[in-house]
Amino acid sequence: MRPVPGLLAVIDMQRVFADPDSPWAAPRYAEAAAGVARLLPAFGGRVVFTRFLAPARPAGVWRAYYARWPFALQPPDAERWRLTPEFAGLGAPVLDAETFGKWTPELAARLATGSRLVLAGVSTECCVLTTALAAADAGTEVVVVADACAGVDDEALHVLDLYRPLVRVTTVDELLGEGGP
Repeated sequence: MRPVPGLLAVIDMQRVFADPDSPWAAPRYAEAAAGVARLLPAFGGRVVFTRFLAPARPAGVWRAYYARWPFALQPPDAERWRLTPEFAGLGAPVLDAETFGKWTPELAARLATGSRLVLAGVSTECCVLTTALAAADAGTEVVVVADACAGVDDEALHVLDLYRPLVRVTTVDELLGEGGP
């Protein structure tokens, strides 16, 4: 398999989004996980995973958010915040954030100058979308892999595609077919 240029950021492939009994379950999580698994070999060591975590003490409007979702107020080592088994222990770096968007200084620092950011994960309409738009605002080329993402529906993918050429939506097969030097 030819390598695909850029950094693959796998957003929040965590148990809280995979468990069908979770209030935050992402429909088609298993399909997105299969897409991510297909992408991993093409990026080699250029992969980072992220995790959404609840803050110890919510502040500002986050207080109202967690009043609505009190089940989520768990410490970082809670079972629900762990990556699902197929991604845990792969040796890739894991970046934690208490925000929807994962375009943090830590993620930005892992991206080579002029390199593109390839996004996959959950939930498309929340954490993937906010990460993509923040990275694009920072001047980074962003590629979102539709069949390696999952959310409530595919509407966010249509919205993201409106941001071309800043954000491009593609598929696993299309991206793997690009390959590159």
